[in-house]
This record gives sequence, C-alpha cells and structure tokens, in this order.
Amino acid sequence: MYLVKTPFWLRVLYPSLVWRMPAEGKKIYLTFDDGPHEKATPFVLDQLQQYQAKASFFCIGKNVAAYPDIYARILAEGHAVGNHTYHHVNGWKVSDETYLEEVASADALLHSSLFRPPYGRITRSQQRKLSKRNPRHQTIMWDVLSADFDTKLTGEACLGYVLYHTRPGSIIVFHDSAKAWERMQYALPRVLAHFSKEGYTFSAIPSI
Repeated sequence: MYLVKTPFWLRVLYPSLVWRMPAEGKKIYLTFDDGPHEKATPFVLDQLQQYQAKASFFCIGKNVAAYPDIYARILAEGHAVGNHTYHHVNGWKVSDETYLEEVASADALLHSSLFRPPYGRITRSQQRKLSKRNPRHQTIMWDVLSADFDTKLTGEACLGYVLYHTRPGSIIVFHDSAKAWERMQYALPRVLAHFSKEGYTFSAIPSI
C-alpha cells in the first residue's frame, strides 16, 4: 500500500522530515531513487538536459560502486545526490545498528547530507541517531509519488498522478531503475514538457 499524495497529517506527525520545499514561485523538485542504473539514469540525465532542469538523485551505494562513471556524470551536470543506503534496506525490518551501518557505507561513496529512506520507512529511533551522528543530516521525503515502481500501472497513470497533484514546492519521486523503466520513460518527458510549458523550473534540493 502507498499514498500518491502525502497527506497533511503525516507531515504533522513527522515534522523533522522534509516533505516539500517552500512554494517560492513556480519551482518544483524532481527526485530519482535507486540508481545509478546503466540504462535509466543516462535517459533521465538526457531528458533533464533538454530542459536545463536540475534534480536530486538518491543513490544506492552498491550501484554507485557498480557505475562510477554514471554517478560522476550526475555530479558533473550539476544535480544533487543523496544517500539511499548501501543495499536499499527497509528500516522497519533491520536493527538501528544495521541501518546506521548501511547509511555509513553509502556515505563513504556519496558524502551527502541528503538522505531518503528506502520505501520511505525509517523508525523514530533511526532518525534520531542519524541526526545525532551528523547535525547536517536532512531526511528528504516527498509529497507526490509517481508510483512508477508499480508494475500494475501504466505510464499514463503515473503521468496523471504527477500532473494532478504537483504544486509549487512539490518534491516528486521517480525511480531510475529497471523495475520502473517502462513507466518512468513514458511519464518523465511529458512531465518536463508540461510543467516547462506552464512556466515552472526544476531545481535540485539544496543541502545544508
């Protein structure tokens, strides 16, 4: 089960997490989870380049190790990167010690204050310990989920979710992964074209 639009009450329950950015003009924040991927990530970068768009990539450590050249391209083209653990672990299913080790292993490659928990699942205890370990730590969530990971959906459905729910300051989640590829490669170019035509710009999430 997942929510395409993050409800207000969830943001109130977890105020220390970043759910959306300030609505400063017509600016939105595209994010991509689970890369780098040999096919999906270069496609995403090519699409972003067409619109002079910046985005934030929450990378899995083992994928950074596997595709260092693609990771280097993300950085070279001015995008933000964030930690998504080393093996994409579910915080609800592992100990705090294991979770912090996963984050630290990925951080050795990424060196970023931005973090997104895989599946959006992190315990209050894990969050406190991560913040204590690194005062600059920022856990970035989202307020619009494209649901491109859902193999039961069409690309058209994912596109519809994003177009309907996005507002100024929205943090939108796509995935540069094999699982999401079919839906993401359909929806992303159309999201970029639509919001560019509407006068929006696409920014990377700033780190502290």
